[in-house]
Amino acid sequence: MTETLMTSLKKRIAVYPGTFDPITLGHEDLVRRAAHLFDEVIVAVAGSTNKTTLFSLQERVQLARNVFSDYDNVKVIGVDGLLMQFVQEQQAQIVIRGLRAASDFEYEFQLAGMNRKLYPKLETMFLTPSEAYMFVSSSLVREVAKLGGDVSQFVSQTVANAIKQKLKE
Repeated sequence: MTETLMTSLKKRIAVYPGTFDPITLGHEDLVRRAAHLFDEVIVAVAGSTNKTTLFSLQERVQLARNVFSDYDNVKVIGVDGLLMQFVQEQQAQIVIRGLRAASDFEYEFQLAGMNRKLYPKLETMFLTPSEAYMFVSSSLVREVAKLGGDVSQFVSQTVANAIKQKLKE
């Protein structure tokens, strides 16, 4: 089999990692667009993180699965450990990172360099959300919700309901 034919038969797999606490419409926008570019998109929900999360890993995975249930080529997997090991295990070639503002770029650029050093076959693709979601972040959504604000314009109804329920606990 020729190398060109083998390359064309290889599945294009992208991993979109994040804490997704909670998953926002901005995250959804990026995954929706990535799903049109790749054969498979894996939403890698980070388990071990320095952040204090509102939702447990299992809850965040389930919320993301609910959000993306209509997509045949999107999988959601909870991940503990080094992202590059996970990417290799999934035989992915691309990591998708979202950029909302220029201030995100420096950190993301450093991260892409480190990831490439750990796994040289990897490429990082930066996507920007639609302008309607450029200012939306999970931390802002959590803050608005904790202060009693309506977050339904920033997250899906399923996620908004889960946030309300979680804050009642």
